[in-house]
Amino acid sequence: MDTGVAENNAHAAGEPTADGDDPAGAAAPEGATKDDTTTGAPQAKPFGSRAPAFIKRSKPLHMTWQIGVAIIGFAIIVGGIIMLPLPGPGWAVIFLGLAVLGTEFVWAQRTLLWTKDKVTRAATRALDPRTRRRNMIMLAIGLLLIAAAVSLYLWKYGMALPF
Repeated sequence: MDTGVAENNAHAAGEPTADGDDPAGAAAPEGATKDDTTTGAPQAKPFGSRAPAFIKRSKPLHMTWQIGVAIIGFAIIVGGIIMLPLPGPGWAVIFLGLAVLGTEFVWAQRTLLWTKDKVTRAATRALDPRTRRRNMIMLAIGLLLIAAAVSLYLWKYGMALPF
């Protein structure tokens, strides 16, 4: 029976899975720890629907489940988009909506993996000492320029406001 589940070959390509689990220790023999089984062949974590088995058995019920998940996921994403210019955690809500969609749709799971990879790379670059040094120098130059502009204004106009 086709459950709509595709295989995730991320481990074969050296990429992390959706939840970062190392599947090498998934089926550890009795008495063995997770680290003892790292020499085994990596097992692929399936992409696709996370619906309960009784829902997957019925095609109409599974389709209804997917439509419901899509409506809820896209509603959460729209709420996040609305929160981008307004007060609120816009991006966090958008990623939450993608996580909801990712419970049923492979494209959302792949988008979340891509986003996680990009965020991890950006965090690594931000912690690089050369990048931090450059950012600190740019901050110091910006603060000096602001201080110069405020000093020039106060020298020319004093403490009185020009209106």
